[in-house]
Amino acid sequence: MVNELEVVEASGVLSITLARPAKRNALTTQMVRALRTVLEEASRSRAVRTLLLRAEGAAFCAGRDLSDAVAGEDAAAILHEEINPLIESLSKVPQPTIAAVGGAAMGVGLGLALACDLVMASPSAAFASPFARLGGILDSGGHWLLARRIGGSRTFRMIATAEQIGGKDAYDWGLADLLVSDEELDTRARALAEVLANGPQDALREEKRLLSAAMTSTLVQTLALEATSQGWAAGTGDYREGIAAFKEKRRPVFRLERP
Repeated sequence: MVNELEVVEASGVLSITLARPAKRNALTTQMVRALRTVLEEASRSRAVRTLLLRAEGAAFCAGRDLSDAVAGEDAAAILHEEINPLIESLSKVPQPTIAAVGGAAMGVGLGLALACDLVMASPSAAFASPFARLGGILDSGGHWLLARRIGGSRTFRMIATAEQIGGKDAYDWGLADLLVSDEELDTRARALAEVLANGPQDALREEKRLLSAAMTSTLVQTLALEATSQGWAAGTGDYREGIAAFKEKRRPVFRLERP
């Protein structure tokens, strides 16, 4: 594992830390590949129940490290071969994913944050697409990920003006799901990850699948999918445990059953 990426698994939470603070956690090609490998391995792991993406230092991720770029490189090829597969890998992780964002989240850093299921931000967070200042185009799934959260008009505003959206505004807009103090960001993100890790994993994975399907389904289709999934869930050990725990007034102990 490259030393700019720290990976620790404890109590079902896989914590991935971007650890290149001197470069504002800008991603090198080596980091992109290493992170993709971690995500793909985590997706297959039964030990990993929740994934937490965080960063060391004053920035979450300032984007791709341009000093890592090769003169005359094919920008489209870099996206197709390196960046896009990374964002796809994160979006396809079956376990719940959380991004803890403090400081800059730009370019591919913006894509990484928004590809997570939940975004926890602090007031110092700065979500932005700087490409308008460079004559470039937002990538890393930014158009889709932003529009899904904040709508087309605000997405265009962010893209066209290169405006940095702070943590408070990001929360007000729906760009971030939770807003906590800078001092509490790490502890609160970890606490949330542990809550999800102790939840019904099979059901949470199915919820993610249903949400993804709902993006391109009609209401009638979604109702049918929900009925099928609820029928499946009602026959699981986790459901029986949940009902028993409710009746006995105790916390349920859920277990991953699906391979």
